[in-house]
Amino acid sequence: MRFLQRFLAVLSISFIAFGANAAPNNPQNGVEYRTLDKPQQTEPGKKVEVIEFFWYSCPHCFALEHELVAWVKKQGDNIVFKRVPVAFRDSMVPQQKLFYTLEAMGKFDELHQKMFNTIHVEKRRTDTDAEILDFVTKNGIDKQKFLEVYNSFGVQSKAKRAVQLMQAFQVDGVPMLAVDGRYVTSPSILGNSLGNRPEPVLHQATFQVMDWLVNKAKQGK
Repeated sequence: MRFLQRFLAVLSISFIAFGANAAPNNPQNGVEYRTLDKPQQTEPGKKVEVIEFFWYSCPHCFALEHELVAWVKKQGDNIVFKRVPVAFRDSMVPQQKLFYTLEAMGKFDELHQKMFNTIHVEKRRTDTDAEILDFVTKNGIDKQKFLEVYNSFGVQSKAKRAVQLMQAFQVDGVPMLAVDGRYVTSPSILGNSLGNRPEPVLHQATFQVMDWLVNKAKQGK
């Protein structure tokens, strides 16, 4: 038993050291992050805008979620945080519409994580209009009220706007994080830079780059 405890302790220390060595201390454009050719307009003010492009069915988005929420909380008043649900194909549009419907109905905080859990923990498909309707009604939302918002012009307009933002920010995979309308980074980008590393290590490196980018953006304001 003592040998096992020592082994686990050494393994834990080694993993922490491995992650620390992998974290980029001086991120380089084109390596740990990319700079957009055409900067996008952000909200005026001293806060730095941060956008997460995500997809509910993406396992990597699910894996990042808890740490992302903690990072946003840590940044506090330094940033304005937004989420943009992506749709690389038509079959992804229902989840886009769900996101904006939950926001409009004031149900986002209640059901955002539940949606992730339904897909990735309970292993239930929630892709089609019918499957999404089943999900929300099981979570106490009135069917008719939901459909009115889900099919509304406002929600459809926001879904179309999300596609425009994807194109403007050159989103080619998720999760992707954009800072100050200028810079984008992601665990995938860090993976290309750092090589084959465990996902928690890539997350740690991503947030270190994000801290650096937020500070860089603040200095320019």
